[in-house]
Amino acid sequence: MEERLYDVIFITRPDTPEPEIDKIIATLEATATEKGSKVESVAKWGRKRMAYRVQKLREGYFVYLVVRSTNGDVVKEIERRLKVSDPVIKYLTVRLDEELKRQEKLKRHRERRAARRPRKAVVAPSTAPAMTGASSADHGVQSSS
Repeated sequence: MEERLYDVIFITRPDTPEPEIDKIIATLEATATEKGSKVESVAKWGRKRMAYRVQKLREGYFVYLVVRSTNGDVVKEIERRLKVSDPVIKYLTVRLDEELKRQEKLKRHRERRAARRPRKAVVAPSTAPAMTGASSADHGVQSSS
């Protein structure tokens, strides 16, 4: 089975102390390694204002994880742990490898189409004299003199 790449973002209450957030992250990392996957990176984005209220809160502490796994049960377990954790008010998991595969496929398709299509030669702009100083007589307008 091939490895899959997931982005996990979760938001905790803004008043959650830093050691408690670290404890949640450590729990998630331990869960991932226990199930045979790997947390590649952890980024604490900090306290940010949210676009809309979540559980009557305007702000939250954002944490971003990148998880590489061959087993889909890891994501289910991580989401379950986030769901039962009291400080966590919202979370989102996105599978990235499908999107990366789709982008690679589109890139290969575009390259094949470009290779099939004959290239058009770039035509240099002509050096025809520009029409300057056109008189009113050229346009059929008579002047009263």
